[in-house]
Amino acid sequence: MRHDPLNDIISQIKNASRIGLRTIEVQPAARLIGRVLKVMQDYNYIKSFEVVENQTGGKFRIELSETINNCGIIKPRLPVKNINLQKYESRYLPAQDFGIIILTTTRGVMSHIDARKNGVGGKLLAYVY
Repeated sequence: MRHDPLNDIISQIKNASRIGLRTIEVQPAARLIGRVLKVMQDYNYIKSFEVVENQTGGKFRIELSETINNCGIIKPRLPVKNINLQKYESRYLPAQDFGIIILTTTRGVMSHIDARKNGVGGKLLAYVY
Protein backbone atom coordinates (compact mmCIF):
# COMPACT_ATOMS: atom_id res chain seq x y z
CA MET A 1 0.00 0.00 0.00
CA ARG A 2 1.37 3.35 -1.02
CA HIS A 3 1.17 6.27 1.36
CA ASP A 4 2.65 8.95 -0.89
CA PRO A 5 2.57 8.10 -4.62
CA LEU A 6 4.21 11.43 -5.58
CA ASN A 7 7.18 10.62 -3.35
CA ASP A 8 7.47 7.15 -4.90
CA ILE A 9 7.50 8.50 -8.45
CA ILE A 10 9.97 11.31 -7.73
CA SER A 11 12.27 8.74 -6.06
CA GLN A 12 12.01 6.45 -9.10
CA ILE A 13 12.86 9.34 -11.43
CA LYS A 14 15.85 10.28 -9.26
CA ASN A 15 17.16 6.70 -9.10
CA ALA A 16 16.65 6.08 -12.83
CA SER A 17 18.47 9.31 -13.65
CA ARG A 18 21.40 8.35 -11.45
CA ILE A 19 21.90 4.96 -13.11
CA GLY A 20 21.47 6.39 -16.61
CA LEU A 21 18.11 5.01 -17.73
CA ARG A 22 16.42 6.89 -20.56
CA THR A 23 12.84 5.61 -20.18
CA ILE A 24 10.91 4.43 -17.12
CA GLU A 25 7.35 3.38 -16.37
CA VAL A 26 5.83 4.41 -13.04
CA GLN A 27 2.47 3.89 -11.36
CA PRO A 28 -0.13 5.21 -10.55
CA ALA A 29 -1.31 7.68 -13.18
CA ALA A 30 -2.85 10.37 -10.97
CA ARG A 31 -3.75 13.89 -12.09
CA LEU A 32 -1.50 15.64 -9.56
CA ILE A 33 1.47 13.54 -10.65
CA GLY A 34 0.72 14.34 -14.29
CA ARG A 35 0.70 18.05 -13.53
CA VAL A 36 4.01 17.81 -11.67
CA LEU A 37 5.50 15.93 -14.65
CA LYS A 38 4.20 18.66 -16.98
CA VAL A 39 6.03 21.34 -14.97
CA MET A 40 9.18 19.21 -15.09
CA GLN A 41 8.75 18.87 -18.86
CA ASP A 42 8.25 22.63 -19.28
CA TYR A 43 11.65 23.22 -17.65
CA ASN A 44 13.36 20.39 -19.62
CA TYR A 45 13.96 18.08 -16.66
CA ILE A 46 12.13 15.32 -18.53
CA LYS A 47 11.75 15.06 -22.31
CA SER A 48 8.24 13.66 -22.48
CA PHE A 49 5.65 11.55 -20.70
CA GLU A 50 2.50 9.72 -21.66
CA VAL A 51 -0.24 7.78 -19.91
CA VAL A 52 -0.34 4.06 -20.65
CA GLU A 53 -3.62 2.34 -19.76
CA ASN A 54 -3.65 -1.25 -18.48
CA GLN A 55 -5.87 -3.58 -16.41
CA THR A 56 -4.67 -2.24 -13.05
CA GLY A 57 -5.32 1.39 -13.96
CA GLY A 58 -2.81 3.62 -15.67
CA LYS A 59 0.86 4.35 -15.50
CA PHE A 60 3.19 6.97 -16.88
CA ARG A 61 5.92 6.24 -19.41
CA ILE A 62 8.55 8.94 -18.85
CA GLU A 63 11.45 9.75 -21.13
CA LEU A 64 14.20 11.30 -19.01
CA SER A 65 16.68 13.96 -20.05
CA GLU A 66 20.18 14.19 -18.65
CA THR A 67 19.61 17.41 -16.73
CA ILE A 68 18.41 16.10 -13.36
CA ASN A 69 21.05 16.37 -10.66
CA ASN A 70 18.68 15.87 -7.73
CA CYS A 71 14.99 15.94 -6.99
CA GLY A 72 12.82 15.28 -3.98
CA ILE A 73 9.59 15.84 -2.14
CA ILE A 74 9.03 18.60 0.39
CA LYS A 75 7.37 17.22 3.50
CA PRO A 76 5.36 18.50 5.24
CA ARG A 77 3.59 20.32 2.44
CA LEU A 78 4.05 23.77 3.85
CA PRO A 79 1.79 26.66 2.83
CA VAL A 80 3.89 29.58 1.64
CA LYS A 81 3.10 33.14 0.64
CA ASN A 82 4.50 34.67 -2.51
CA ILE A 83 6.82 36.99 -0.57
CA ASN A 84 8.35 34.03 1.34
CA LEU A 85 9.25 31.93 -1.72
CA GLN A 86 12.87 33.10 -1.70
CA LYS A 87 13.40 31.65 1.79
CA TYR A 88 12.39 28.19 0.59
CA GLU A 89 14.33 28.61 -2.63
CA SER A 90 17.54 29.08 -0.64
CA ARG A 91 16.64 26.12 1.58
CA TYR A 92 15.91 23.53 -1.13
CA LEU A 93 17.91 24.68 -4.17
CA PRO A 94 21.73 24.81 -4.31
CA ALA A 95 21.99 28.26 -5.94
CA GLN A 96 19.79 31.14 -6.97
CA ASP A 97 18.18 30.66 -10.41
CA PHE A 98 19.29 27.01 -10.46
CA GLY A 99 16.42 24.54 -10.36
CA ILE A 100 12.74 24.87 -9.53
CA ILE A 101 10.41 24.35 -6.62
CA ILE A 102 7.06 22.90 -7.67
CA LEU A 103 4.02 24.08 -5.76
CA THR A 104 0.27 23.78 -6.00
CA THR A 105 -1.65 27.03 -6.07
CA THR A 106 -5.19 28.18 -6.64
CA ARG A 107 -4.21 28.58 -10.29
CA GLY A 108 -2.85 25.04 -10.65
CA VAL A 109 0.50 23.32 -10.25
CA MET A 110 3.41 25.55 -11.24
CA SER A 111 7.03 26.36 -10.52
CA HIS A 112 8.07 28.96 -7.97
CA ILE A 113 9.19 31.18 -10.87
CA ASP A 114 5.69 31.21 -12.39
CA ALA A 115 4.11 31.65 -8.96
CA ARG A 116 6.27 34.70 -8.33
CA LYS A 117 5.30 36.16 -11.74
CA ASN A 118 1.60 35.55 -11.07
CA GLY A 119 1.83 36.85 -7.50
CA VAL A 120 0.38 33.73 -5.86
CA GLY A 121 1.46 31.44 -3.08
CA GLY A 122 0.56 27.85 -2.40
CA LYS A 123 1.73 24.59 -0.89
CA LEU A 124 5.20 23.26 -1.60
CA LEU A 125 5.31 19.86 -3.33
CA ALA A 126 8.77 19.09 -4.72
CA TYR A 127 12.09 20.47 -5.90
CA VAL A 128 14.19 19.65 -8.98
CA TYR A 129 17.65 20.80 -10.04
